[in-house]
Amino acid sequence: MLYSLHEYAYYAASPLRAMAQLTRDFWGSKFNPAADTALGRTLYASAELFSNVTRRYGKPEWNLDSIEINGHPVRVSVIEDWDSPWCRLLRFQRDPSDLRRAKKNTTGPAVLIVAPLSGHYATLLRGTVQEFLLDHDVYITDWANARQVPVLEGRFDFHAYIDHIRDILKVIGARCHVVAVCQPGPPVLAAACLMSEDKDPNRPASMTFMGSPIDARFNPTVTNNLAQEKPFTWFRSNMVHTVPPPYPGVGRRVYPGFVQLYSFMSMNEARHTDAHWEYFNSLVANDGDGTNKHLEFYDEYLSVLDLTEEFYLQTINLVFQTFALPKGELVHNGRKVDCAAITDIALMTVEGEKDDISGVGQTQAAHGMCPNIPDGMKELYVQKGAGHYGVFNGRRFREEIYPRIRDFIAQNDRLA
Repeated sequence: MLYSLHEYAYYAASPLRAMAQLTRDFWGSKFNPAADTALGRTLYASAELFSNVTRRYGKPEWNLDSIEINGHPVRVSVIEDWDSPWCRLLRFQRDPSDLRRAKKNTTGPAVLIVAPLSGHYATLLRGTVQEFLLDHDVYITDWANARQVPVLEGRFDFHAYIDHIRDILKVIGARCHVVAVCQPGPPVLAAACLMSEDKDPNRPASMTFMGSPIDARFNPTVTNNLAQEKPFTWFRSNMVHTVPPPYPGVGRRVYPGFVQLYSFMSMNEARHTDAHWEYFNSLVANDGDGTNKHLEFYDEYLSVLDLTEEFYLQTINLVFQTFALPKGELVHNGRKVDCAAITDIALMTVEGEKDDISGVGQTQAAHGMCPNIPDGMKELYVQKGAGHYGVFNGRRFREEIYPRIRDFIAQNDRLA
């Protein structure tokens, strides 16, 4: 019912959006002599803000046509290497001739960035991908929006996620390097355990976990506490809803992206309110830089996707309520997942000192869970001053975190 009400509210606001767009166009026109008056700028800003707050945000584009290496532009093409109804494996191919001109003699190690399936699209990691492209052959998981997947395609749960990681690593080939950002940590670690136990030649050479809830018992955050305070049945009854028409996934039970978005925004309500007020003032002041920065962030942040009921509820149960993997109780397709099976996959963990989603200690717990990885193949790093998003994006990531991951990958690529 909630999903249907959300859709009704959107369509009911259509006349107001149309009026706001007309108002915006009228007061934003260069042919309107009153456009640059205080009244004109205020009315324009009000209409623009209303339009942006109430409109639909579709899946963002990558907009990574080129990068700069050693002062030379290098063209980038996004290629789909593999797909299933639930995921596409994208490869960011740098132009070989441009690489030669940039004096890059090798393409660098292959890196699979596993994007989180937690409400946002993989494009949230655009800045992460851009940085890794400087030195690596980069792949990323592009997870599907569950409301776009017909019910006939079947289920997608926590265990299907693990199987997808294994399948993708086989497509990329032997001994690539995996970087799991936030949510994927537990299923990626589980996949590495199973591949190690099977002596799979396509197991990764290294795995880097960034702000991941490997063991959510450490330093619990607001979201961790919610998962502990509420019974499992509460999440099923209150957070899962049915996809309405006209979406292809009509009838599928999902955890809607808009519910996740509201949850995240409510955690930092004052910050988001202030940001929109500053955006309004920037519009009135005709401050192009201020408005562009706001739009760049919120065009991405407000673009959300749905998760399947089974994936969402199993994640709540296995990761945040029973802590199955760190307690050695996770069973995948009848097999117990044993972290001690990993002996030759290097391990790096990255945490943010001010992370309010995955608290400090939750990610680095992986080191204690994997006792048979040699100490020389382990690295633990906590970034001072960084929040959750600062772990994989922004200045601290570019200047302090990425160089450490790059060197860690290079060192262990030679050992693989």
